[in-house]
Amino acid sequence: MSGTSSSVPNLGIVAGAGLFPRMVVEGARSANCRVSIVALRGLADPTLSKHVDVFRWFSIARPGGWIRFLRRQHVQTVILAGSVRKAEMFRRFRWLRMLPDWTAIRIWFFRLADKRNDTVLSAIADEFARHGIIMESCVKYTTDHLASEGVLTRAQPSPAQLRDADFGWTIAKELGRLDIGQAVAVKETEVIAVEAIEGTDRMIERAGALCPRAGWTLVKSAKPNQDMRFDVPTVGPGTIAKLREHGGRVLVIEAGKTVLLERERLLADADAAGIVVLSRTAPANPSAAG
Repeated sequence: MSGTSSSVPNLGIVAGAGLFPRMVVEGARSANCRVSIVALRGLADPTLSKHVDVFRWFSIARPGGWIRFLRRQHVQTVILAGSVRKAEMFRRFRWLRMLPDWTAIRIWFFRLADKRNDTVLSAIADEFARHGIIMESCVKYTTDHLASEGVLTRAQPSPAQLRDADFGWTIAKELGRLDIGQAVAVKETEVIAVEAIEGTDRMIERAGALCPRAGWTLVKSAKPNQDMRFDVPTVGPGTIAKLREHGGRVLVIEAGKTVLLERERLLADADAAGIVVLSRTAPANPSAAG
């Protein structure tokens, strides 16, 4: 489509890896949005092109091109959806091989006080805003995929697992406050591993290696002042598969702020593996975390 009615919401999506971009597209389509996709090369699912109005490949290091493309599509709002392997940025000469544009160089080298996720993404949001494109909550069109509160599986947590959940919650929230990571692995109120730049899956592997007895708990939560425009915690069947393989027995997530990918399959896989999925908004027993 080359044009758009002023009455039709005109949405841009910057699509990274995983299932979440497809979920955002489906939600936006249900809301009768016109959708233009900035597909990050090597990350985005090419089949998204069949479900949107305009689809164009871009390098992750060329945000100036994203903005010019979206402005040509008369986009007013944009959503960041999908994961980006930030660790790739730290490989030898990786940044140069990406051929960054001037916008990326200006943001990366001159505007950032540090390279933490919130700092980088806030700078990108500011750059969009400078060009009249407002970044929206990434869950605006996917609220039905957010975790509800309670035990979501048939298996119920034991008292010891609830103590670990309370203990891990406090640690995970502090990691989030510092913008280090979203997740922590704990067992018997001891920290086994914390998530940093490697991401949750790699952290789960490390936790399994450090706790061969298995039976540990993964707590994954939003930041205390979570900016819902980006980096919202996401779990799916892949998370359950990793926990099963590496000895995790409880997954604690935050209700209302965690996206569930393929919810029915996720919970069915958890039930089959005997893994508890507990969704909460605050520790059930705050004194246990102190």
